[in-house]
Amino acid sequence: MGKGVRIQELPGLGTRYDVDLHSGSDRVSIVVGRDGKRHLYVFTQAGDEPAAVIELTEDQARKVGAVLSGTFFTD
Repeated sequence: MGKGVRIQELPGLGTRYDVDLHSGSDRVSIVVGRDGKRHLYVFTQAGDEPAAVIELTEDQARKVGAVLSGTFFTD
């Protein structure tokens, strides 16, 4: 997918994408489930447990992705 992104298939669950943030051991993991839900995990240097976990529907994930990519849209 590109430098700094690792992909791992999770049998029966979906696909996990680990994004290296190039700031020490900070990283973001996104699990795209077979049911369409996305789980966003934020990891910091503090440890192996996520500092934050956010569950997004497919529609919510598209909106967040559009904002992060700089795409403009209306409701």
